[in-house]
Amino acid sequence: MIISRNNKRVHRKARIRAKISGSVKCPRLSIFRSLKNIYVQLINDEKGNTMASASSLMLGVKPNIEGAMQVGKVVADKCKELKIEEIVFDRSGYRYHGRVKALAEAMRKEGLKF
Repeated sequence: MIISRNNKRVHRKARIRAKISGSVKCPRLSIFRSLKNIYVQLINDEKGNTMASASSLMLGVKPNIEGAMQVGKVVADKCKELKIEEIVFDRSGYRYHGRVKALAEAMRKEGLKF
C-alpha cells in the first residue's frame, strides 16, 4: 500500500495536535501551506474560535519566503492589537524549513514568543 505525502503529513499533524492547544492568553498559531498560498490562523481552542487570520492571498503577495515573512509581520501586528505576547506554534506537520521557518522568524523579530 502506498501512502501519499499528504497522508503522512496529516498523521504528523494529528500527533502534534494531540499535544498542544491554545487559550485566550496563549493561542495556537496554525499554518496551512499550499503551492499557491500560505494561510495562518490564531485559534482559541477553549472556545473553538479564530481570533485572527492572515494569508498571502489576502495580502496579495507571492507565496515565497518573502511573502511568508510579510504574512508573519501582519499576524504579529494583529497579535499586538489583541495584546497577545506568547503563542503556541502549530506547524501542521510541515517541516520547520523554508516558508514555515521564514514566517516564524518574522514573528519572532516582531516580539512574539513561542
